[in-house]
Amino acid sequence: MPKRKILMKGNEAYGEAAVRAGCRFYFGYPITPQTEVAEYLSRRLPEVGGVFLQAESETASVNMLYGAAAAGARVMTSTSGLGLALMQEGISYLAGAELPAVIVNTMRGGPGIGNIAPAQADYRQAVKGGGNGDYRTIVLAPTSVPEIFPVMELAFDLADRYRNPVIVLSDGMIGQMMEPVEIEEELPPLDLPEKPWATTGTMGRRPKNVIKTDYLEPEELERHNLRLAEKYAQIEAEEQRWKEFALEDAELVLVAFGTMARLAQAAAEVLRSRGIAAGVLAPITLYPFPTRRIRELADSPGVRSFLTVEMSLGQLVEDVRLAVEGRKPVSFFGRTGGIVPTLDEIVTAAEDVAAERGVRSR
Repeated sequence: MPKRKILMKGNEAYGEAAVRAGCRFYFGYPITPQTEVAEYLSRRLPEVGGVFLQAESETASVNMLYGAAAAGARVMTSTSGLGLALMQEGISYLAGAELPAVIVNTMRGGPGIGNIAPAQADYRQAVKGGGNGDYRTIVLAPTSVPEIFPVMELAFDLADRYRNPVIVLSDGMIGQMMEPVEIEEELPPLDLPEKPWATTGTMGRRPKNVIKTDYLEPEELERHNLRLAEKYAQIEAEEQRWKEFALEDAELVLVAFGTMARLAQAAAEVLRSRGIAAGVLAPITLYPFPTRRIRELADSPGVRSFLTVEMSLGQLVEDVRLAVEGRKPVSFFGRTGGIVPTLDEIVTAAEDVAAERGVRSR
């Protein structure tokens, strides 16, 4: 199929990628710096027979996802950190009812109202979950505008495969930047999975499908939660994804996601030009976290130390330390409040860690 290259803003790419992944229902509430997602889909979805609906709040949006997902539709919403906080109750409901939905969170500075500058301080809120109960949410993190397309396709596929909500964790930098993307001239044909569990009406041909989150008997709820736990274990075993740069001989491993992964790679190139063998691991799945690969690196005799680089006061670093299990030292560098670390700051921090941990200059 013929392709064309166009310049596209990240927030617009989230909308177009969702349409190409088969999403036909969007429910959302505007909040900077992600409002362009809704703006784009308000024009685009009617063109493909879809439905765009601006809800009265984030709480309403996530509960509209619940209803449309229960009817078997591919559905999504988008928001920023404050809105994601308001959606947490609904996300718990989606997970408990095993309903597939995609939620794009374009992170901004916090806590509270904070500001509209880029940040990554919603890591815990997305990865650990802010709702009640024993549940997990799959979390994906693109590093560029072009990467939004395969990540969104993966998000919808994983949501359907595991009947689970998926959060795509973006930041204000990726949402607002423009980059060239190459897309097919026409929409690809849709080959979406059957959803025999959906509440689409029985016409007297089968027993009713029931979707619920209330299990009043403790033994019944425990069986439900244990079955969910088995599903999460399968996700952790089969869906860990990441990108690597120059790790084959790295002594210092930089770990970063989203915008910071790109800066970390640029920093690794500078460090290598100065004789420091640095490499980068960029998680694509923040849950399931790429523990397996990080543990392999921690067990490698050549790797001397890890350094996480974040736009927060240190949230990703907690999962890196859990994965490393004390085998190697793990350091942290980050800026907060909507400040994006500069390349020079990251290189200086990495050189300090390299000197402290005995990383050899070549």
